[in-house]
Amino acid sequence: MIHEPAIAAPPVGRATIEDVAREAGVSTATVSRALRHHPYVAESTRQRVLSAVERLQYVANANAARLASGQSRTVGMVAPMLTSWYTSELTVGVEEVLTQARFDLLIGTANSAARERIFRGDARFQQRVDGVILVDVFCGEEAAGRLAEMDTPVVVLGEQLSRLTSVSIDNSRGARLAAKHLLELGHTRIALVGGHTNLDVAKNVPTERTAGFRDTLAAAGLRVQPQYLQDGDFTIAGGRDAMQRLLQLPKPPTAVFFLSDEMAFGALQAVREAGLRVGHDVSIVGFDDHPVAEAMGLTTVRQPVRDIGRLGARLMLDALDGYAPTRHHPIEVSLIERISTGRPA
Repeated sequence: MIHEPAIAAPPVGRATIEDVAREAGVSTATVSRALRHHPYVAESTRQRVLSAVERLQYVANANAARLASGQSRTVGMVAPMLTSWYTSELTVGVEEVLTQARFDLLIGTANSAARERIFRGDARFQQRVDGVILVDVFCGEEAAGRLAEMDTPVVVLGEQLSRLTSVSIDNSRGARLAAKHLLELGHTRIALVGGHTNLDVAKNVPTERTAGFRDTLAAAGLRVQPQYLQDGDFTIAGGRDAMQRLLQLPKPPTAVFFLSDEMAFGALQAVREAGLRVGHDVSIVGFDDHPVAEAMGLTTVRQPVRDIGRLGARLMLDALDGYAPTRHHPIEVSLIERISTGRPA
């Protein structure tokens, strides 16, 4: 007679995370991280936890977890531009991880007043969320020190800090890659299109990228002429307008670096409207590697935006689990060469 293998019966009543931890021979923190696919959990451990979850028929109860932990199970995210592609893409990465962990995401705009309230440790904000993810808020080390003293965990995306857990790319290095590429192609009349010159913080993405680009040109004995500096407002329409102004100059540039892909998309349109050839009459480089960039043939500096959001969310969950060494997490950038750049005609 053939006997089917016995399957362990689930305990009486609803299985708890402690039951799963005992069954898998791990801690409850490891169970929590395994269930949200945390990269620090070995695959063999994750499979052991998942097997225990299946055997015990464990189902996480978000309401019970809230009552037991005293947490709202809500993470706040504050960003200056909620409508930009960058923020939208980053939010997708954050939500992807938080949803798996059964956390909600509360999003707010980082205007000057909101930033100051956060830096002061506004109790009303802290009461609504368990942790805060700041996106391109640029608090600086002084404000970071005040935030680090709060009971609410804070993770900063887009800025390198020593007093808070942070994730960022090297914006200056990305711009240097773009400048080096154009110089190697032989361009000398090079323009730069940025934006947000009215930001009330000295250190921000536009200034870092601009500095890296101009420093690389200076090292080659070149500089961006005043007429070759334009504001594109980080929008498609702004990039188109800036490119049109550059093409109307007595000596138009042969190459233009845009601080975002969206501005570069507008520039591609302006060049074609002028009857010129992209990559031949005018070379264009963007920054981001927006999903549309490949279809447009845009040479650009790639930053993995969604991965930045995922990592930021995981670091926040680690902080809420009490596993939160404070350090900076650098993200690599790379130059993606496509047909929008070539040697000067």
